[in-house]
Amino acid sequence: MVDAVELTKQLVRMNTVNPPGDEEACARVIGKLLSDSGFDVSYYPLGDRRASLVARIGGSRSKKPMCLTGHIDTVPLGAAPWTKDPFAGETDSGSLYGRGTSDMKSGVAAMVAAAISFGNKLQTSPGLELVITAGEEVGCDGAFDLVRQQGALGRAGAVLVGEPSSNIPYIGHKGAFWLYAKTKGVTAHGSMPELGDNAIYKMAKAITALENFKFSTPPHPLMGQATLNVGMVNGGLNINSVPDEAKITIDIRSVPTSGHDSIRNDLHKCLGPEVELETFIDLESVYSEPEDPWIQRVLDLTAPYLGGRPEPKIGTYFTDAAALTPAYGSPPTLILGPGELHMAHKTDEYCVIERVEAAVALYKDIIKDWCEV
Repeated sequence: MVDAVELTKQLVRMNTVNPPGDEEACARVIGKLLSDSGFDVSYYPLGDRRASLVARIGGSRSKKPMCLTGHIDTVPLGAAPWTKDPFAGETDSGSLYGRGTSDMKSGVAAMVAAAISFGNKLQTSPGLELVITAGEEVGCDGAFDLVRQQGALGRAGAVLVGEPSSNIPYIGHKGAFWLYAKTKGVTAHGSMPELGDNAIYKMAKAITALENFKFSTPPHPLMGQATLNVGMVNGGLNINSVPDEAKITIDIRSVPTSGHDSIRNDLHKCLGPEVELETFIDLESVYSEPEDPWIQRVLDLTAPYLGGRPEPKIGTYFTDAAALTPAYGSPPTLILGPGELHMAHKTDEYCVIERVEAAVALYKDIIKDWCEV
């Protein structure tokens, strides 16, 4: 048996801040636990000292395995000082502190502990496929790498993502469509601006247009409308020159009714020919119909843990499901994990120990129900 809280501490003590990641050692710890428990484990390098893993057990032709997935990289610590050591796995007043405790090493630990608890019973069941990824925080790099590799992924009839949700099931999440917008000009001496063409002035007009941008697509019944935010602005080289280039970042969180091709066309119309667009993250939204039988079943299973049957909810963040769910043929997908969403990426990040223990029990119920063991 594996104690999920102790495993979370062990994983937190391994620095997997991305960049650079360094997830391989963490993946090996998880992989050994699974291998020792009868899982077939494979590692997939993602650069120096980086790796994802896929672990399988069981499998029958009559019913596809269930995929359990989570990532082991974390975001940087930030500029603000921590009052707790971010890599010590300290506990205090029922909480476990450290970078990645909520996002999402506690979720990974709970999934591993739940899967291992069944021992050999899963060998003759429909089975599980655990996908533990590197590189999620910068665009699901590890998950997309697995999708591209022939034979890395098997089959899945359902996908369960252990991202932080306080054990509340989410039936989908928004997409992420991130772009650079660039304007070009002609440089000149700052005392003779009439000889140049100011790229920043062009970008200022573009930013104003984006502030008033309206999506042409209808809102989604549950996710609402897509959103747009200009997050970074950069332009010019020095104060006494006319800038010949300006650049901004555009963060769009899409919904199922707003396809990225449609959004890009609307942006071109809004910004005009003088603004160039370059995509650097393109993750479509993920959504499962609430009426799906497996979704309904998991909502039933969570009721005792939440004090009542929850209503379908949506996550605003993106997850590896953006890569994995389409690769598996778009089976029903849920995001459900013990981490605290409001603590993700924050200074003094923590998870609630009681919630981690409850997640193990809940995951066991979900696995037992799917695998009929």
